[in-house]
Amino acid sequence: MGCMMTIDLNCDLGESLATRLVGNDEGIMPYLSSANIACGFHGGSPTVMHNTVQLAMKYGVAIGAHPSFHDIEGFGRREMNIPPGEVYDLIIYQVSALAGFVRINGSKLHHVKPHGALYNMAARDEIYAKSIVDAIADFDSSLILYGLSGSELIRAGIKRGLVTCSEVFADRRYQDDGSLTPRTKPHALITRTNDAVEQVIRMVKEKTVISENGKTVNIKAETICIHGDSEHAIPFGKEIRTSLEREGITIKAFNGA
Repeated sequence: MGCMMTIDLNCDLGESLATRLVGNDEGIMPYLSSANIACGFHGGSPTVMHNTVQLAMKYGVAIGAHPSFHDIEGFGRREMNIPPGEVYDLIIYQVSALAGFVRINGSKLHHVKPHGALYNMAARDEIYAKSIVDAIADFDSSLILYGLSGSELIRAGIKRGLVTCSEVFADRRYQDDGSLTPRTKPHALITRTNDAVEQVIRMVKEKTVISENGKTVNIKAETICIHGDSEHAIPFGKEIRTSLEREGITIKAFNGA
């Protein structure tokens, strides 16, 4: 075969507010190849966005926008039933804001990855998925769409002609259908480093994940997400990167090739 195996390692960052510190962006950044930066609607602020863009550039990490429902209080994790046109507008507004900070620093926005409830709803709802995809394509069709592996969002992106990147999770458990176990359920989160590493290696090398019920589910892994707001983010990031490299897998930002 002779082709080198590569994988993108991403993290949701820039989610702090003046009154709420979330994660340790400086601590996790060295282990990443791409960052999804909050755009002020679930976390982050103009200054946090600007600082996080500069931090990503310092470490050579690809910059993505991480738009969400307008839900600071619920950290963007509460589902909202809003019209598709409003979903489109939410994406344009937030991606534009982050793109401004990227541009004035002489860099280029690399991708868009929806956050939280918006991500989950778009994974299963083709109307929401289409609204998000249309917004990204209309804003800048060279942007890569990050979405849940096997989801409606990825399907909608492919249909519209966007480059898509199928995402899997280091720190979340899966259902039999390849969807994520809801956070409201016990055991939804993986908290042991060894378990996270084992799941990641399997997803990357074997293209499968073991569901909560023990079923082997086929999965397409092009980027691995570590949640920046998790207390385990830094040990996970460090150990996952080290373990992947030990397996001869290169960590680099997804480029669609």
